[in-house]
Amino acid sequence: MVKLLSIKKMLKSFGYAVQGLRSVVRSEQNFRIHILAGVVAILLGFYLDITKLEWVLVISCITAVMGAEIMNTAIEKLCDIVSPQYHEKIKIVKDLAAAAVLIVSIGALVTGCIIFIPRIIHQVSTF
Repeated sequence: MVKLLSIKKMLKSFGYAVQGLRSVVRSEQNFRIHILAGVVAILLGFYLDITKLEWVLVISCITAVMGAEIMNTAIEKLCDIVSPQYHEKIKIVKDLAAAAVLIVSIGALVTGCIIFIPRIIHQVSTF
């Protein structure tokens, strides 16, 4: 009989994911910057009392940027193993992965500006 769900395998998978998260936090400065930006966005969200829909957008942006940064890191590390020496095609792959993070980050920044700037302006104008 084949088990459809193995709790032990699932827990191991979560353990591996946590190890990966620890690794990226320790080794990647950009990921730590994204964490800081995410914390600032969350604190601003509480302070400015954003709506539930805005919370969904903010949290989605934070997770998208962090996920993209982790994928970028994974691609870069794999490229370094495949080709430790400089290779033009590997450079292109790394640049594309970095560009993906940039695009997601710009989208998150624009979303944050749309949500937060009007509220900040309102807060300042009522001072």
